[in-house]
Amino acid sequence: MGDGVGIKLDILKELYLSLGVLCVRVVFVSSYPPTHCGIAEYTRMLIASLKSISRDVEVYVIADTGSGNKPWHDSFAGAYVYPVFARGGSKLHGVLDVLSEIGGADILHVQHDYSLYGYGDQILRLTVRAREEGLAKKIVFTIHTVHHPYTDEKETIEFQRKLNTCDVIIVHSHLQEFELRNQGIIPYRIERIPHGTLLNPYLGYPRRRLLEDLGLSEEKIHGPITVIPGFLKRDKGLDILLESLRILRMGKKDLTVIVAGEVWDKRVLEYLEGIDRLVNFIFWERYLDSNEILELNALADIILLPYRSVKFYSVSGMLHLSMGSLKPIIGTRVPKLIELYQHAPKLTVSPDNPQALARILRWVVKNYDIVVPYMSFLYSYAVRTQWHRMAQRHLNLYMRLLKKKVKVKSITPPRTLTPTE
Repeated sequence: MGDGVGIKLDILKELYLSLGVLCVRVVFVSSYPPTHCGIAEYTRMLIASLKSISRDVEVYVIADTGSGNKPWHDSFAGAYVYPVFARGGSKLHGVLDVLSEIGGADILHVQHDYSLYGYGDQILRLTVRAREEGLAKKIVFTIHTVHHPYTDEKETIEFQRKLNTCDVIIVHSHLQEFELRNQGIIPYRIERIPHGTLLNPYLGYPRRRLLEDLGLSEEKIHGPITVIPGFLKRDKGLDILLESLRILRMGKKDLTVIVAGEVWDKRVLEYLEGIDRLVNFIFWERYLDSNEILELNALADIILLPYRSVKFYSVSGMLHLSMGSLKPIIGTRVPKLIELYQHAPKLTVSPDNPQALARILRWVVKNYDIVVPYMSFLYSYAVRTQWHRMAQRHLNLYMRLLKKKVKVKSITPPRTLTPTE
C-alpha cells in the first residue's frame, strides 16, 4: 500500500492518541475523485464537511481504481485514499486488506450504488465479515439508488432485502425510505439524511468575469441564458427539450441554451444537433469539475432539468448544486427531482410533455421578476441542507451508534473545490 503513507499514518495516529482527541475513525468505501462520478464528488464533500466541524474524526477512503492504484492523501478533504476495487464489483476483497492494514474502523460507511458494486451482495457480505472479525464496529450503508418492484433488475430487490444486516441504512428521500420499509427493512435502521448543498460562491461575480472564466464572450450570448448541466444520458430529457423548443419558436437572438457535460450515451447527440438549429446554442462535450458547474450556474438565468422517469428512486446531486445557485430551476415531476416538486411545484411539469415544458419556459422568461421570489422556499431548503449541516447529522449518527459524545468545533463551511485539487 505504500510504506511512506503507512509511516505517516502511524505517526498521525500516535499524535492523536497522545493528545486524547481521536474520537472516531470512519472508513468510507466509495468511488472518489478524480473519478468522474456523482457519488465520488458526494463522498469528498461529505468528508471535507465532517473534517470542518470536528477535529476528532479520522477519515480513510477505500476507493475505486479509476484513477490509479497508489495510496494518496487528499489535502482538501483531509482523508487518506486507498484505491483497491474496480468499478462494477470486482477486486472487492481488497477492502478487508486495507481495513486490516490501517487497524480497522469504528464506522465502516459504504456509499452504495449498483454501478459501483454490481447487483450482487458481495460488498454487503464483506462488510459483515469485517464486523465479525473485529475490523469494523458498526456498518453504515448510504443507498443512493433504491429499486422498486417494477424494476428491470430484479436482483436489486434481493439485495435490498438483506440490508437489515447493516447497523444503519441512510437514504436521501421519503420515497426511498418508505420503499425500503415496504421491502421489509426494519424502520429504526433507516435514517433519512438529505443530500448536501453547496451555496454557490460565484453568485457575487459580475457576468463579464464569469464569461471570461468560462471562455465565453458577450458577443456569443443572446437573450436569457438557459443551462442544462451534468452527465448527458438518455434520461436527461434532451429529446423533450428539443420538442419544447420547436413549440416555443424562439430564435437565435431570443434565447441562449448551454448544454455542458460528459456524454455517457452518444444517442443524445442527435437531439443537440436539432437544438442548435433552433436557438443560440453552446455545447461543451466534456467533464466539468465542481467549480466550472458552479460558475456556469452563477452565469445562468434559468437552470433546466427536464429529466425522464426511470425505474428506481434516487435524488439529483445536480439539483443540489443548482439549488445553491439561487436561480429559477425548471424540472420534471420525477422521483429524482422530488425535492424540487416539494418546494417549487409550479416550476415542475409532467415528464415526456414538451408542450408543458414550452409553456413553463415561456412563462419564466416573461415573468422573471415574479419567479425569483417564488423560489424562496427552495432557496430556504438549500440553506437548511448545506453540507456542514448534513455532515453534523452524519456525525451525530456515528456517535449515537458508538455511544459517544459529539465534540464539535465552530462550524466553517468547506471551501469550494478548485480544479488543481
